[in-house]
Amino acid sequence: MKISVLCFDVSDNAAGRADLLARLLEPLGSVEVIGPRTGQGVWEPVASGPVRYHSVESRRMPGFLRTMSELARRADGDLIVASKTKLGSAGVGYLKRLRDRRPLLLDIDDWEVGFHLRSGFWGTLGRAVNLGNAAGLPWTWLCERLTGLADGITVASRFLQQRFGGSLITHVRDTDAWKPGCADPAEGRRRLGLTSEGLVMFLGTPRGYKGLEDLARAIASLGRPDVSLAVIGASSDSAAGRQIVRLCPRATLVPWVPFDQIPAFLAAADVVAVPQRSTPDTLGQVPAKIFDAMALGRPVVSTRVSMIPEILDGCGLLVEPGDVTALAAAIARLLDDPAEAQALGARARERCVERYSFEAARRELFPLVKGVLAKR
Repeated sequence: MKISVLCFDVSDNAAGRADLLARLLEPLGSVEVIGPRTGQGVWEPVASGPVRYHSVESRRMPGFLRTMSELARRADGDLIVASKTKLGSAGVGYLKRLRDRRPLLLDIDDWEVGFHLRSGFWGTLGRAVNLGNAAGLPWTWLCERLTGLADGITVASRFLQQRFGGSLITHVRDTDAWKPGCADPAEGRRRLGLTSEGLVMFLGTPRGYKGLEDLARAIASLGRPDVSLAVIGASSDSAAGRQIVRLCPRATLVPWVPFDQIPAFLAAADVVAVPQRSTPDTLGQVPAKIFDAMALGRPVVSTRVSMIPEILDGCGLLVEPGDVTALAAAIARLLDDPAEAQALGARARERCVERYSFEAARRELFPLVKGVLAKR
């Protein structure tokens, strides 16, 4: 069987979920990821991985209709899996479902319309009339209204499940490959230029709703020369990177690295921080980097947003979103109590193997795929 996974932009971090789906589905047959390309190539963290990618240059409307036609021609799998409710993925999937009668599984890991609501009434209105952007609000809203065309739906959080129905498949990790001891902490510290100081780590694209500025302020407020912050996924020559260093001079920034190199950095971390803010962007979102840390048995400090309290219940520390003082106190608590940090990391690893591993996800996903194929 051939499976075509549709990604709405293979040049951006949207490829992260598509890549995960492709690796989960690999035991069922030949899998490839197909999608429009807004940059020069495939998103760097997954570009060197085992998944095959095929891309088409993205265009603005109405030229994007030609892009969709080219994508539909290339997506010739026996099963179509569309990642996210975007025109370049779900829209192409709907086309394949209606025109070519291909079975369609729609995966929703973010509330995409929510990303367009962060700027208040006038900002939302401006986005609502921007028909030229194929990834913009009007086309995203339309794709959300057409989810009933899919033969099956998977979602990444309970908020999304309440909104769209479907089966819950959170972000998961290959816990057989990603496990404590799989990487040398000394190598990670060497690459960061650090030695024995306490290391707090953030992984991910530095966007406002991820709370990285809160984290930078929290580390700076500790006033401890023996504590450093490492941000994996931020460039020192970007506006976001410069803001992080301005707020926390002891921050070390590393641009995106290939996905298979992340364990080397994570193994070096004493605490992994995921300080999500509570915004329309994060209502339905579960940060994938939580599961990276859990798989490696690293202690996590995060916020009470979306499903995070359920995921880290009993195996991580939680604070209210936006509370810089509480965030700093939780981080300091784990840095000063290595025994508690180690115990939390061990429990997080156990939870990840039990609920958030490839094996756990496939137990839910494979029967759903079988049902979707049977419908066609």
